[in-house]
Amino acid sequence: MRSSAARELVALDRAHVWHPYGPMPGRTDPLVVESASGVRLRLAEPAHGRSELVDGMSSWWSAIHGYNHPVLNEAACGQLDRMSHVMFGGLTHEPAVRLATRLVEITPEPLRHVFLCDSGSVSVEVAVKMCLQYWRSVGRPGKQRLLTWRGGYHGDTWQPMSVCDPEGGMHDLWSGVLPRQIFADAPPAGYERPCDAAYAEHLREQIGRHADELAAVIVEPVVQGAGGMRFHSPDWLRVLREACDEHDVLLVFDEIATGFGRTGRLFAAEHAGVSPDVMCLGKALTGGYLTMAATLCTGRVADGISQGDVPVLAHGPTFMANPLAAAVACASIDLLLGQDWEQEVKRLEAGLREGLAGAAALEGVLDVRVLGGIGVVQLDHQVDMAAATEAAVREGVWLRPFRDLIYTMPPYVTGNEDLSRIARAVCAAAAAG
Repeated sequence: MRSSAARELVALDRAHVWHPYGPMPGRTDPLVVESASGVRLRLAEPAHGRSELVDGMSSWWSAIHGYNHPVLNEAACGQLDRMSHVMFGGLTHEPAVRLATRLVEITPEPLRHVFLCDSGSVSVEVAVKMCLQYWRSVGRPGKQRLLTWRGGYHGDTWQPMSVCDPEGGMHDLWSGVLPRQIFADAPPAGYERPCDAAYAEHLREQIGRHADELAAVIVEPVVQGAGGMRFHSPDWLRVLREACDEHDVLLVFDEIATGFGRTGRLFAAEHAGVSPDVMCLGKALTGGYLTMAATLCTGRVADGISQGDVPVLAHGPTFMANPLAAAVACASIDLLLGQDWEQEVKRLEAGLREGLAGAAALEGVLDVRVLGGIGVVQLDHQVDMAAATEAAVREGVWLRPFRDLIYTMPPYVTGNEDLSRIARAVCAAAAAG
């Protein structure tokens, strides 16, 4: 794309396109991506002398195999030759059946049933609806609230917003309108932090006190994502499972960001050796190719809903179980599991630990933490987005800082040299931001 065409595109973008978490019109011009391959984004017009950038974000944590992957391309093209879409009401098709079966095979027992939906936020909406309808169906309609811990993020639609941290989160604007949920204290920070008896008792007490009105507890296991990129001990997942069982409350794990290997386990629940009643998946499900998510539940939940006065889950997105997305998702899962993905994520973890170690000495840096394919530098102040982004681009890397955080979740296929470049860019962004 010629520079004049790129400039025209940016002007039209400013006039008409509303970008996520931004004003209208935008205050800064976005970079125009002309194409992408491997871990590189090719720009239509150079930025700070760079015509391509190494993607340190996996397109918001989804493109785990990088871009333009021949295996995923082949899956998409092959499915296009058959059909790109067909309604899922009253019909079914091979890609959806294969995908649901595969998800049941690889997720923790006893998750047995799969509802395919459009996005991560919708998968959380469906999870909440499942839990609420379950209790109505079994004759306990008073159990209609949710409990979570502070520091979480579950999406931008209505019920997910209600279980995002109401103080300082992205959705505090709606705090007087959203359903009022119950918030426990944030889990103590640190994956390897020893179990804190006082915090365990706090969780048990909160669940026990509100058990009669609680439909479910919902949390992000091990890693709290967009709410603050905080890591916590798997011990708390075991405490939640035990307390939910004791007080007859359903447990929901939001694995939209953590699923498919990002934390070093295929699913973050495996760090604790426990299974939820409902699990939400998304992001990396299709390897970043197409939007698709899934909500899985146990037989208990499905049977309970099916025995109620309204024996159906009244939810049905138009593009539910889209064959094109399902075919690519199957290919992405097979591609991931057909290689030594655990070793690759360990390699990313080692490279990020080494590359980000120096950031701890930078002025204004509060903390540096790494887990699996996630590297985080936390500042003691709000990031100067423009300055931090420019510093990363000058290093030849695309990052998207937010709040007080500069972080990276690189594609698993990122080579060691590019991984070092990403780490340098994170440090440069921290120094500038």
